[in-house]
Amino acid sequence: MSEPRTTIYEVEVMFGDCDPAGIVFFPNYSKWMDASSLNYFRQCGLPSLQQLRKTRGIAGMPLLEIQTRFRRPATYGERLQVHTSVIEWRDKVFIHKHVVKRGDELLCEGTEVRAFVVHPPEDPTLIKAIAIPQDIKDLCR
Repeated sequence: MSEPRTTIYEVEVMFGDCDPAGIVFFPNYSKWMDASSLNYFRQCGLPSLQQLRKTRGIAGMPLLEIQTRFRRPATYGERLQVHTSVIEWRDKVFIHKHVVKRGDELLCEGTEVRAFVVHPPEDPTLIKAIAIPQDIKDLCR
């Protein structure tokens, strides 16, 4: 089995990203992982979410579950790289893995479980997970 496709999203840590102790405030890692998820699909050639809504009715890829493990701190002025890949495709969900590094140094690891969703015609105020389209999986391999 081959290695999953990995993209890299770079972040410059700003002063406002840090807590009073000068280290990155933990929710910012989730924000950067979320941005890296979107970047992943862009890098794989997936159309924009607006285009997917128009052409396929896909309303988005909401987060269903997140797990994060912090290993080392970071501070403002540093450049971090979020390495993102899909480590598992299931019928209706996929698992994104994020590895946050400062150069070669591991700072944080996280996984996200996400789904592709649509608004069902019977109640457009709701969202419903759909089977992940095969062509989307193919783009990401």
